[in-house]
Amino acid sequence: MKFTDRIRAYTASRYNVWIIRVLAIIGLGWAYIWSLQGLKIDPKLLQTSLPYMTDFLSRLWPPDLSILDVAVKALIETVQMSIWGTTIGAILSIPIALLSAQNLSPLWLRWIANLFQNAVRSVPSIILGLFFVAATGLGAPAGTLALGIYTIGYLAKFYQEAIESVDKRSLESLQVSRASWWQVAQYGVMPQVLPLCLGYTLYMFEYNIRAASVLGVVGAGGIGFELVSYIRGFEYSKATTMMLVLLVVVTAIDALSSQLRNKFKLD
Repeated sequence: MKFTDRIRAYTASRYNVWIIRVLAIIGLGWAYIWSLQGLKIDPKLLQTSLPYMTDFLSRLWPPDLSILDVAVKALIETVQMSIWGTTIGAILSIPIALLSAQNLSPLWLRWIANLFQNAVRSVPSIILGLFFVAATGLGAPAGTLALGIYTIGYLAKFYQEAIESVDKRSLESLQVSRASWWQVAQYGVMPQVLPLCLGYTLYMFEYNIRAASVLGVVGAGGIGFELVSYIRGFEYSKATTMMLVLLVVVTAIDALSSQLRNKFKLD
């Protein structure tokens, strides 16, 4: 190819990239405008509702520390729910992720496993809480089971993506040596993805602390149950104490899990 032809080809490719970028920006801008029109936000309504929001916030302060022991006890229950819910979900997510991975399973099996993942993720945690409250009654057992199923929808997907990113050469060497499917997963996949999966599990545990507090709305135990009870009884200062205790613990767990995730990445 002549030098001039190379210049023309390079210029044409640059021009095509420029056109694609312009079209992408136009499409993104149109999507934001379309979304804003669908929201039908009225600035006047926000202005008139500002005094009501200010009044609500003023009722939350100062916090009532007399119920601090109740808040701590409810928080301990929330952490216990999150520990067991995350553990149950993580254990059940491992085989589902292995069956969903493109580099391990046939198409028909991947389709079934991915369909199950999508079905679980499409169910809100509140609905899962209501289901298990109906099955086991009010309290922490319902919340723990709801968190366990809710965790599967996300950890299975995270684990699947980690498995699909492993070095293909290590899998091919095991397959050439006639290793079984389980041996390929055990010796070729798990050692590579274990640090990443542990980081994902810690992140999910941290998230489940907050999710457990939401499940209390439907009576599934934890600090959320007490929080909603105080709000429904217009005892806003006591609700503030619950939220402050939750904030302190979530911040501490976030800092600890971040350090552990970084350690796993370095190792």
